[in-house]
Amino acid sequence: MKEMTAAQLKQMIEAGERIQVIDVREDEEVAFGMIPSAIHIKMGDIPHRMNELDKNETYMIICRSGVRSEHVCTYLEAHGYNVCNIVDGMLGWDGEVV
Repeated sequence: MKEMTAAQLKQMIEAGERIQVIDVREDEEVAFGMIPSAIHIKMGDIPHRMNELDKNETYMIICRSGVRSEHVCTYLEAHGYNVCNIVDGMLGWDGEVV
């Protein structure tokens, strides 16, 4: 499984790279802020919503600390999706949130 830190993700976004971020935290967690360009799909909704994802894209998966996102990455990889786990999650994010 591909992995990177929140700091590396921030650098890619700041460099203007086209990044697809999926935040898999619960509603009450994202209420405190999420990465501006991120799409919110709760971990439990991934099996029902993965048909919304493009298998030709790479998705950066983020949660609070990197554990749930790792599980989501394992699941999506098993279904043929290109994913990268943000290992330190939003705890490691020091960028803008909305």
